[in-house]
Amino acid sequence: MPSSPTLQRRRRAGFTLIELLVVLAILALLAGLVGPRVLNQLGGAKSKTAQVQIADLDKALELFKLDVGRYPSSEEGLQALVTKPASVASGWAGPYLKGSVPVDPWGKPYEYKLESGAALIQSLGADGAPGGDGENADLRNTR
Repeated sequence: MPSSPTLQRRRRAGFTLIELLVVLAILALLAGLVGPRVLNQLGGAKSKTAQVQIADLDKALELFKLDVGRYPSSEEGLQALVTKPASVASGWAGPYLKGSVPVDPWGKPYEYKLESGAALIQSLGADGAPGGDGENADLRNTR
């Protein structure tokens, strides 16, 4: 039985509704399985980035201390690593950081305080509140 040109055109026209629904179902299944794993990795990357930034700030503070003879005061803060504090007469050989003082991966400034001669740097994590677990955990330099 010969096929008409109209019938041949319909067969070549494209995908059927069933084929499209099957493909969409497969894509939805893949997104449901892979999506949460990717998002968990992204969260872990932010914590690791914060740890690396804190370590870099800690090293810059050590260089400041070698040059000036002390850590910046709590009032001078981490900004002393970029601009010379008025209280420093000599020895400052900065800036000790390229650019400006970084903010943590969640967009909040790192907390800095000088306590009993030790420089403490911390980020309060994703929630910005003390304590917490996972992405909300506090991150600080080890001293």
